[in-house]
Amino acid sequence: MPPVIHLVRHAQGVHNLTTANHIIHDPSLTDLGHEQCRTLRHAFPYHDRIELVTASPLRRTLYTALHSFEPAFEKVDGVKLVALPDVQETSDVACDTGSDPEVLEREFVEKGLPVDLGLLRDGWNNKFEGRYKPTNQAIKDRARDARRWLKARPEKEIVVVTHGGFLHYLTEDWEDSSQYQGTGWANTEYRTYAFSEEEHQDDLEGYLLDGDNASLVETADSRNRRGKDGPTPHRERQKTLYKLGTQGWDDQGLQLSTAEREAAKVPGGKEVDGVRV
Repeated sequence: MPPVIHLVRHAQGVHNLTTANHIIHDPSLTDLGHEQCRTLRHAFPYHDRIELVTASPLRRTLYTALHSFEPAFEKVDGVKLVALPDVQETSDVACDTGSDPEVLEREFVEKGLPVDLGLLRDGWNNKFEGRYKPTNQAIKDRARDARRWLKARPEKEIVVVTHGGFLHYLTEDWEDSSQYQGTGWANTEYRTYAFSEEEHQDDLEGYLLDGDNASLVETADSRNRRGKDGPTPHRERQKTLYKLGTQGWDDQGLQLSTAEREAAKVPGGKEVDGVRV
């Protein structure tokens, strides 16, 4: 039986304080971000059931996972935090670009932190060409590969800590995708998903796939926890919401590449709880 997946957006990073900080390469967490991790650690009710924790290899997601899910690492048969490059953020701006493997090795592994960097390869943080370039097609492809990887895992419950924009591609849930700046997820918000019993053979743009889409569906308890009535919008509705969502990001000046963002003249400002003010 495929695992249950708990998806989490990272805690507040330095780049969330102001758009001027988007030029900071691979920023870490703010003091508020560390406090958000402590709050999540106390509020999350499933620590004893978690058998695998994964995260985007950016610093803010790795530290969010380490601090928020510390009980999972401290168990007698404690797990390691697996850095999963396919769930990194979507754009190519500096704040969404990760560090080289040897840098992360020194910062995490050599300090004795329970981080597994075995899936990282040179070039995992190249956002200008190849697998991780900031195009809708490339992001959809790696989101699907991440879902397939997760679906094939033997564990029963898995945590994935990733990013606000990428979460919409990973879940294919585009409801409220512009509630905050480029996402419908608040910092350290968690939602719970199961894999669909249906095997979808096309993506949200209607293109045929080379196999199972490994679609995710948010559980009823998870939706109730965040005040949502009824089930997640059905897949045909999500195809419309996907178009509206990506257009909404464009309207906010949140194109995926640096060149597009600069051309759109993204306004300055600061973020409070994920909201541009």
